[in-house]
Amino acid sequence: MKKIIKTMMYSLSLALTLYAGNTLAAANEAVIALAKKEQPALLKTMKELVDIESGSAEFAGLEKIANLLAKKLQALGAKTELLDAGPEIYKMFDTPEKIGRMVRATFTGTGTRKILLIAHMDTVYPLGMLSGQPFKIEGDRAYGLGIADDKQGIAVILHTLTMLRSLNFREYGTLTVLINGDEEVSSPGSRFLIEKLGREHDAVLSFEGGGSPQVDQIRLATSGIGAATITVRGRASHAGAAPHQGINALYELSHQILQARDLSNPKVGQHLNWTMARAGIVRNMIPPGAQAQADVRVDRVSDLDGIEQTLRERIKNKLLPETEVTLDFERRRPPLQATDASRALGAHAVRVYEELGQKLDLRDRPTGGGTDAAFAALSTKAPVVEGFGLRGFGSHSTNAEYVLITSIEPRLYLATRMIMDISNGKAPLQ
Repeated sequence: MKKIIKTMMYSLSLALTLYAGNTLAAANEAVIALAKKEQPALLKTMKELVDIESGSAEFAGLEKIANLLAKKLQALGAKTELLDAGPEIYKMFDTPEKIGRMVRATFTGTGTRKILLIAHMDTVYPLGMLSGQPFKIEGDRAYGLGIADDKQGIAVILHTLTMLRSLNFREYGTLTVLINGDEEVSSPGSRFLIEKLGREHDAVLSFEGGGSPQVDQIRLATSGIGAATITVRGRASHAGAAPHQGINALYELSHQILQARDLSNPKVGQHLNWTMARAGIVRNMIPPGAQAQADVRVDRVSDLDGIEQTLRERIKNKLLPETEVTLDFERRRPPLQATDASRALGAHAVRVYEELGQKLDLRDRPTGGGTDAAFAALSTKAPVVEGFGLRGFGSHSTNAEYVLITSIEPRLYLATRMIMDISNGKAPLQ
């Protein structure tokens, strides 16, 4: 009798396992079918977005695209808000006089998990450049100004949400979308809200590009970015008749650059390179002023502090004691650093991609670029993963920016499945 009962229990267990497996396969097929269905609509959305010029300083264009996005998100069932930069603004040398508003959309579900999706609507391009790089499709490439960085990311989010709506999936607790308009100038107004939302959510998925034509990837780490500016004030005088009465700011600046040229340490991902300099007014005048700027990249948050402290100490050592030497140090972005939680969630994304028979690289070391995902990760232990957008090429270029059309279906599948798996507890968050 015991043997019969044991056999029956085994048969029941096997049947339940097969049923669960078949249900999962059916659910996956449904997501695949929807991803295929959404591709033409996503291409149309990218065209809509590309057709609006939205450089970081073009407030009218940013306002137009923000209103469009708010309308689209509201139509998908979200509570939408257009948010101005708050009283806290981290001003840098290139901060626009008027910062574009953020779009925040909130979807309330039936579960408990809180998921944040982020992308940005601004581009690096000044007004008038769209005519030279309009939206077009050639073979597997969709071209357009700002299409890879990051209008494709917005489109992927919108059509992932459309797929979830079609599936009637609401098992998340809160699904928040934040799209900002100041990413390309290091997010002076949005960084504080992104950091706050990062703390309040259980997982953050960022929709910058998902690799190149050669590499299909997501990222767990990006570089921290700083900018150092040394300014020297000297005294002008006639370069021919009375050079001795002047104080040569160019000489002092040269000294300062030379004594600060050894601050890179590639072994730990620390790089400081002096990239710009200017001095003087005319050829026959001892230059009364000079200035140089350095680009700073780090893998670790603490290295920004260390570089700034070292530079402040070094500028005290002057070639010409009568000069005035000052340092401005901007923390443009912190680095995004890989954590155990992000590695676990990233590994789950790799497994999801394998369901399509495709390989997804999980990059856990920075490659020099920065991202808003780093602000989201700055004060949370929740997993933050970057690169859920489309594969592409040519960001920040004038005639070659494109995304791969064949990456649309797998990326929609990945984003949709990740939200579903995070919501129902199938994806690890720690």
